[in-house]
Amino acid sequence: MDRADRIDVEVAYATPAKQIILKLAVEPGISLERVIHLSGILQQFPEIDLSRSKVGIFGRLAKLTDILQAGDRVEIYRPLIADPKEIRKQRAAEGKAMKKGAGGE
Repeated sequence: MDRADRIDVEVAYATPAKQIILKLAVEPGISLERVIHLSGILQQFPEIDLSRSKVGIFGRLAKLTDILQAGDRVEIYRPLIADPKEIRKQRAAEGKAMKKGAGGE
């Protein structure tokens, strides 16, 4: 297949310690899952389990069977360690405690 017959896509994944975006030129009509396998990212991050990980295209959830368009960025999401709502509540509570104790001598 000639380079002109290909589309450019990216595959992205991030851990707290490392972020990676891999650029690929692939055949049109390729599935999201196939691009992930072709990218080699599963060898670099063996903890990725596509049967459990959510995936998306530019921040929108997608299915492994979705067909990619030129310029798409495939994102593989890790499970959240903490509930974002709980973290915000904790930060808000800490902020109120700091304000009460600040400068009152």
